[in-house]
Amino acid sequence: MKKYSIIAIALLFIITACSKVPVTGRRQMNLLPESTLMNMSLTSYNEFLKENKTVKSGADAQRVKRVGSKIASAVSKYLRQKKLIKRVKGYKWEFNLVDDDQANAWAMPGGKVVVYSGILPITKDDKGLAVVMGHEVAHAIARHGNERISQQLGVQLGGIGLA
Repeated sequence: MKKYSIIAIALLFIITACSKVPVTGRRQMNLLPESTLMNMSLTSYNEFLKENKTVKSGADAQRVKRVGSKIASAVSKYLRQKKLIKRVKGYKWEFNLVDDDQANAWAMPGGKVVVYSGILPITKDDKGLAVVMGHEVAHAIARHGNERISQQLGVQLGGIGLA
């Protein structure tokens, strides 16, 4: 009987952790409070910046900050209009260019965005860069980081339940 109670509690916990992504309407499971995830990601983000060469000046660094700032402003305006501004509560947008040949970019919960210099020749201009950065910002706003961690926790909970 105790085993079934644990499974029922775990299922109830998972079901109540399910939410709907406002823009897409897709269901997702977020087991961690967003504030906890933002604190965790801030620590990882700061460690990443210490371990990698951040480009602090020059036209490319300024372009990343300028395009990022416009995206953050547009996102906030849109969410405010849709009465969803709580979605980015606590976000402190930051956009950094890292000197690395990878054609990549990423964003973390809390609005921390990194663009690798290797992607700039592919994006070519502000519009191309905005497409890449907008995509990454969308991941942060849709809380995909929380969703991934929650999925991993769900698998671990399932394993514990089966054990």
